[in-house]
Parts: sequence; C-alpha cells; structure tokens
Amino acid sequence: MYFITSNEGKFREAKELAAKYSVEVKWLKMEYIEPQGNSLEEIAKLSAEMLAEKVDGDFVIEDSGLFVEALKGFPGPYSSYVFKTIGNEGILKLMKGEENRKAYFKAVVAYFDGKDVHIFTGMVSGEIAREARGAGGFGYDPIFLYNGRTFAEMETEEKNRVSHRRRAFEKLFMWLKEKD
Repeated sequence: MYFITSNEGKFREAKELAAKYSVEVKWLKMEYIEPQGNSLEEIAKLSAEMLAEKVDGDFVIEDSGLFVEALKGFPGPYSSYVFKTIGNEGILKLMKGEENRKAYFKAVVAYFDGKDVHIFTGMVSGEIAREARGAGGFGYDPIFLYNGRTFAEMETEEKNRVSHRRRAFEKLFMWLKEKD
C-alpha cells in the first residue's frame, strides 16, 4: 500500500512499524489540499475520498493533531497550520503562566482499500513542556512531554513504542492481518 504524505518523518515511522506486521508500505510523496473540518476523523475521511479519485490502488493517509487542555483543545485539527504559522514558540507563548499543561496527541489513519475508507485512531497523553527540548522528531515533538521527556529527546524507536501514530497504524495493520 502507499502512504501518501509529504512528511518523510511520518513515512519513516509508519514504514518501520509496518515491517513488524509484514506489511509493505511505499512512500507516495504527494502534497494535496487538505480539507478543513472540526475533527481529525472528518478531515482524514474527506482527504481519502478526494485522493481516491487520483490514486490507483489502496493507500493510507494520516492526520494528527496536538490538543492542549488549557487552550480548550487548540490547536487540534488546525495543528498543521498553527505549526506553520506560530510554531512551537507560539504554543509556548500561549501557555506562558499556565499551570495546567495537560495535552494529548491524536492520530487518525484513513485507509482506502480501493472501495471504502476505514478509519483508525490512536492517542497518547502527556504535557506541554515549559521550553523546547531535544533535537529529534519533528513538529511539536520538542514541546510534548511524555513521562518527563519530550518526544524530540527520544530515539525514533522509543517514540514509536508510545506514539499516537503507532497506535493508529498498529490498529490498521492488525485489522489487515485479521482480514487475511
């Protein structure tokens, strides 16, 4: 199956996990206009339906977001745009002086099997750090704390064991294995 994404980091994570389930994932580097919506599930489903008209065969896309409790779930489904505009420093600025640092990452994987779209979700709870830390990962990883360390401070393999993306892709890969 193809994984349609312009984000090489996401592809590497998915490919590494897919190998553990004997699933071959190929990268289809393709930018597409992502519809806006009030939930990641809605955005992923609409994106997959739009791409189904352009891509032959089965494929998967993934949409994820950072949901910050003190910011009433912001940036949530707008995480990509918010990251491009204000980045980690902007989120840290919004959180300045805030004691409630609870947040979670959510990933939604939409799999198109050639006929239907199937949705799989994964979440991981953590906190927003008080400063960016670590050189690994991508996106919000330097400010997302999990058990006292940011995702950017973890090796890829360690992050993959607990990440929201792993949990969503794992549900997909287990579902595919059950279908065989």
